Amino acid sequence: MIRNPTVAGYFYPASASEIRAMMAGFIDKKAPQEDVVGLLAPHAGYQYSGLVTGATLSRVKFKDTFIIMGPTHSGLGKPFSVWTEGSWRTPLGEVKVDRELAEKMVEISQYLESDTAAHREEHAVEVQIPFLQYIKPDVKIVPVILAGDSPDVYKEIGHDIARAIKELERETVIMASGDMTHYEPHEVARQKDMKAVEAMLALDEDELTRRYRGLNISMCAYGPVVCLIAAAKELGAKSAELVKYRTSGDATGDKSAVVGYAGVIFKKGGL
Repeated sequence: MIRNPTVAGYFYPASASEIRAMMAGFIDKKAPQEDVVGLLAPHAGYQYSGLVTGATLSRVKFKDTFIIMGPTHSGLGKPFSVWTEGSWRTPLGEVKVDRELAEKMVEISQYLESDTAAHREEHAVEVQIPFLQYIKPDVKIVPVILAGDSPDVYKEIGHDIARAIKELERETVIMASGDMTHYEPHEVARQKDMKAVEAMLALDEDELTRRYRGLNISMCAYGPVVCLIAAAKELGAKSAELVKYRTSGDATGDKSAVVGYAGVIFKKGGL
């Protein structure tokens, strides 16, 4: 089964040459690369958030498989959906789904289900794939879409993902795909987002939940990040680092109502 692109020409260019030209400006080949367990990267249009995603992925030593977890924007399909087989196509070609790992995740988890409907019209996973292809053309992926707002469920899914990775001894990076505060003034967004980032850097998903709710932070990255932190700690993460933060206002100049973009890596070693 092949999943064809749905937002090429909208969130990112529809031609391979244009994508590669943009990536050359986003990816820093001289950046120090680290052995990361996972990362947070935004999923907006490349003109808005590409610099953040590029800077973050530039710091990552690539592994065989990337589990890409995004929130739902369409509301379609199962609430915790894994695309378990086939490949995903972008203008840069096809990437294969790591079927063994995807099926192991579904087997272990009481929440994750094999489902394609949730992915059909969703951009959260798709927009990350050209970045991965540009850096490692033979990379494999496990696409995951998460819905709902239960931190306990998200944490359990994170533990399940970590268990699947360990059982298969798979060289894997877990990627949370999501944006931060939506449609607030630039400085308000930055202040709220830094509070959320502080909890991420402390590897404290419970504190992230408290701040997300208490400060009314409209970050669609919330669920994927809670899953990521829970999984990362079980896989040996000891520290995290904010690589880059911007808002859409930094790209457009209009800072009256922005979306925030954070790039964070989760590492086994200390800072």
